[in-house]
Amino acid sequence: MKNFTISVHQTSNPKIIKFEANSFLTKYESFEYSNIDEAKNSPLAQQLFYLPFVKKIYVSGNFIAIERYDIVEWIDVQKEVSEQIENFLNEGGAVIINADKNKNPVTVYAESTPNPAVQKFVANKKLVAQTFEFISIEEAKLSPFATALFQFPFVKAVFIDKNYVSITKYDIVEWESITLELREFIKSYVEQGKEMVLASAAETLNKTTTQLDTSYETLDDTSKEIINILEEHIKPAVASDGGNILFESYDSATKTVKVILQGACSGCPSSTFTLKSGIEAMLKEMLAGRVEIVEAING
Repeated sequence: MKNFTISVHQTSNPKIIKFEANSFLTKYESFEYSNIDEAKNSPLAQQLFYLPFVKKIYVSGNFIAIERYDIVEWIDVQKEVSEQIENFLNEGGAVIINADKNKNPVTVYAESTPNPAVQKFVANKKLVAQTFEFISIEEAKLSPFATALFQFPFVKAVFIDKNYVSITKYDIVEWESITLELREFIKSYVEQGKEMVLASAAETLNKTTTQLDTSYETLDDTSKEIINILEEHIKPAVASDGGNILFESYDSATKTVKVILQGACSGCPSSTFTLKSGIEAMLKEMLAGRVEIVEAING
């Protein structure tokens, strides 16, 4: 039996707190409950709803997020809630029951991307809660899924986001000869419920909500505005093409923004055009006088 430990993490919403476990609690599925009746398939959530201050419960991956009513402050009760969850799990309590009942079969389909070296494989299941990119088998130690993909000699890089994986290949083969093999492998892997990334991966890569919030709060106001613009206006578009864009830095003296391109965007022949005509133009317009140049430090 696993020995569970629970750690408490603040979120950007003072009414919501995350209780993170050292192991996964659900397999690629998320559950949200607004009351005890909705939580019939979760003995843990039902027990937590007996606490009078619990308003809403969200279970996903390796954490439980709880929204409270205003009758208490988290600082007064978070330790007791953490201990209650930890004891429940270590006594063999079930987080979710009948989660697989009548579930839809796994489907995976392949999409081409603007980058001829990258193919996007989309599943009808949630694969990860955050984005992860691995450009070598050494980096992929945090992801059993990526490690398995790197066993294929033609796989150069792996980018995983929510319900899809973008795979970069070497030029030694054409997509026509390997797409079906990769699609079937991914489908089988997901169907077997195997681990996509280690529970510790987000923390190791500084991707937990707390770490990201802390990093964000250290930035200047213009950098924060740039991140918000990228999140709202740019990321959805590049995600549809199997890629991602991350803020790296902002230099107020030179009015230069540096970004990191991931997945299909990295090394894409059209990325320079997109960077200049799309991202740079938008930032120059929305942050007039503060941004003049956008550079990608990779891709």
